[in-house]
Formats: sequence, structure tokens, C-alpha cells
Amino acid sequence: MMATVNRESYAAAAEKLTADTRTATAAQLATTADEILSVAGLLRGELRLRRALTDPSRGGDDRAELLRSLVAGKLGTVAVDALATLVSGRFSRPSELLDATERLGVDTILTSADKAGKLAEVEDELFRFGQVVSGTAELAVTLSDPGAPVDRRVKLIQGLLEGKAQAATIQLVAVALAGFGGRNFESSMTRLVELTAAKRDREVAYVTVARLLDDAEEQRLAAKLSDIYGRQVSLKVDVKPSILGGLSVRVGSDLYDGTILRRLNEARQAFAK
Repeated sequence: MMATVNRESYAAAAEKLTADTRTATAAQLATTADEILSVAGLLRGELRLRRALTDPSRGGDDRAELLRSLVAGKLGTVAVDALATLVSGRFSRPSELLDATERLGVDTILTSADKAGKLAEVEDELFRFGQVVSGTAELAVTLSDPGAPVDRRVKLIQGLLEGKAQAATIQLVAVALAGFGGRNFESSMTRLVELTAAKRDREVAYVTVARLLDDAEEQRLAAKLSDIYGRQVSLKVDVKPSILGGLSVRVGSDLYDGTILRRLNEARQAFAK
């Protein structure tokens, strides 16, 4: 969670970006997102730059001017103005400027997908690709390898997803590969799924079942969870026959485990005592 000063700095940049992109197309927003994320990539590799752009002994206008001088002629005006607003604010630590820049880029991708009417598809594609990766050991190792250049891993996923997923999905997977918010790939993907759902004003419920639920069962479960949490719920269903039956549901830090496997394990423990 962002510290108060970081939230204020981020909010000012996000407000500036929103004001400047009210009439922008989905494609224009996607381009702006790429530009913002290119600066995140620069900040990730340059600790001294992060320190200079968050130095509290320098005024906000001075930091903004430094940022402008670095990207002059390389980025569009909209991205530059949003980033200048961001660095003119205050951050508790240099690493938090990187986190905020990444988040600004991600939020812009989500706005682009929303404007294109593709947000629900992006959310589903992110979840399903995460499942594919976690279920394919070789791919998981390759994509999570910190020793492999990010650009090489991005090209790999572009080859895998091009023509099969939304452009916004591919952009977001690339963000996950870079380690969104300092997370590993799997955690980054989970966070991106949740941010995409939040953009749709939905809570994410991760459901594990022994067999695929039919439409009626999914609708009943979603309705029950929506009543509990007071907002629409987006179900992310994972089929694992190993749980034998029943289901488990995780929403945020809440976990309900009603699987037969859990009951058997509890019974074994009780008999062992």
C-alpha cells in the first residue's frame, strides 16, 4: 500500500493524465502507456536517477525539469506532463517512484482496454495465461528466470500470445515479466488480474473445484459471494481433481476450504492423535 505522500503524488499525476486524455482513443492511450512504462524501465535500471528524481532537497519544479530534459523529444507531451507531475510530488523512498510509474502505466493500459470495451476479456486472458504458465514447468522457469533479459522473455510471450490475446493483455504480461511492484512473475500476474477486476468494480474470487462448474452453479456461487462482499464478484475457477470434491474459495485474505481433501486430512490428523 502506498504511503500517504506517495498516494497524493500519484493521484496528482493520474488526475493530470485523465484530464489530458479525455478525448484520446484506445490506441492513443495504449501508446501513452508504453511511453510511461519505458520510463519505468529506465528507472528500474538507474538507482541514481531514482534518487535524483525523489531528492527532497530539490524542489518539485526542479525534479520535473530534470525529468523533462531526460525524455525531451522521445515521448509524447501527454506522457511527459503526467510523469513531470509525478516526480514533482514527494516519495518516501526512491523505489516508490518506480512503483508509482509502473502503476500509472498499468492504469493507462486498463483505461485503454476499458475504452475499447475489452476489459473483461483482458481480465480473463490474464488469469488463463497465468494458469497455463503455472501448469507448464518449463515455461514457468523460463518466464521467471531473473537471469534472462526481460526483452527476450517479452519476445517469447509476444510469440505465444500474438493474435490470440488482446494487445492490452500482452502489454500487461510484459509488465509482469519486469516484476510489477517488485513482485515475482506469478504474484505480478495475480495483482494485475485483481487490478483489472477492480477497474470493473469487481472483487476477485479464486475458486478451486474437482470438476468444472456449470453455468448455473457459477451464477449461484457468484451471487452468494456478491451478497457477502457487497459488490460484484469475478470468479476465477481452477479445476484440480486432486481435491476429490467440494470446493475452496479465496477472496483477498479470506479463505473457505470445503474440499473433501481437507476433510480427509483433518480426519487423518485426528486419528493420529
